[in-house]
Amino acid sequence: MSNSIFHQKNRIVTASVFITCVFMFTSTSLTAACDSPEHRAFDFWLGDWDVKTPDGKVAGSNSITKHYNDCVLREQYKTPKGFSGESFNTYDVGRKVWHQTWIDNANSLLLLEGGIRDGSMVLEGKTTSTDAKVTLHRITFTPNDDGSVRQFWQSTNAKGEWETAFDGIYTRK
Repeated sequence: MSNSIFHQKNRIVTASVFITCVFMFTSTSLTAACDSPEHRAFDFWLGDWDVKTPDGKVAGSNSITKHYNDCVLREQYKTPKGFSGESFNTYDVGRKVWHQTWIDNANSLLLLEGGIRDGSMVLEGKTTSTDAKVTLHRITFTPNDDGSVRQFWQSTNAKGEWETAFDGIYTRK
């Protein structure tokens, strides 16, 4: 066998082994990576929702879908007045914490982390204004017996006291 033919066959074997390894990794490791109960803890929020304030006023609509082998929950929110935003939510296995990154058309960025507390998903974070004022945020998502979800968002005021920033009831469309 000539040297040239040997090298070609060696490259083909190497490429085949590489492709096989990639296929095995992506078809087994990744599909099973997000099947734990911790990864499923926020699944109660999945779906297409109408969002209203407790007094029944329309606040907006929201769609929560799974992506990336069910490892990411993507939220897409919009209001009748043109405000829109989205979040990406995932469970960080190494730190054992849920993480949310929120972005919107008002140039907001909110990074939240937390997990299940007393049956609710509680995510907390902070924002810093251009004048260096820090505001703490706590958003609690609670699944209700009727299938709805309550989102209760609290932020700190200038005195550091917690105030309600948003209180919404999600009902399935």
